[in-house]
Amino acid sequence: MSVEFNHTIVLSRDREKSARFLAHILGLKVGEPAGVFLPVTTANGVTLDFATVDHDIPMQHYAFLVSEEEFDDVLARLVDAEVSIWADPHGKQPGRINRNDGGRGLYFMDPGGHAMEAFTRPYGSGPAEWAGVTEEVPGRPADGA
Repeated sequence: MSVEFNHTIVLSRDREKSARFLAHILGLKVGEPAGVFLPVTTANGVTLDFATVDHDIPMQHYAFLVSEEEFDDVLARLVDAEVSIWADPHGKQPGRINRNDGGRGLYFMDPGGHAMEAFTRPYGSGPAEWAGVTEEVPGRPADGA
């Protein structure tokens, strides 16, 4: 058997709010609770098990590879929900998407304070001249809000 990534636990102050937010943005479904966990499963079978905790939670980064069509849907849902987006992981390019590797990508925060990323081309899969290229999202204010 080859090694496969199966699941991870995503800590949150409110598992329902965080799981439902991510599922909505990515066009996924929230599964049935399994004990303290509320699962959201990706197309390749990896489960993000959301759990509510009552202590400080360090920010984690979760990245999702999506198709071009799915990216359009993710972006539209973020814009509709007035969620701030950035072209970079440090939040220095608000209201923009990146064109890394000739694809498209963006970053946003979930309600639990985790950094989320959606992108259409795996890192290193495209021409280097696309590195650092960004574009403004039509209809988005410059501050990304």
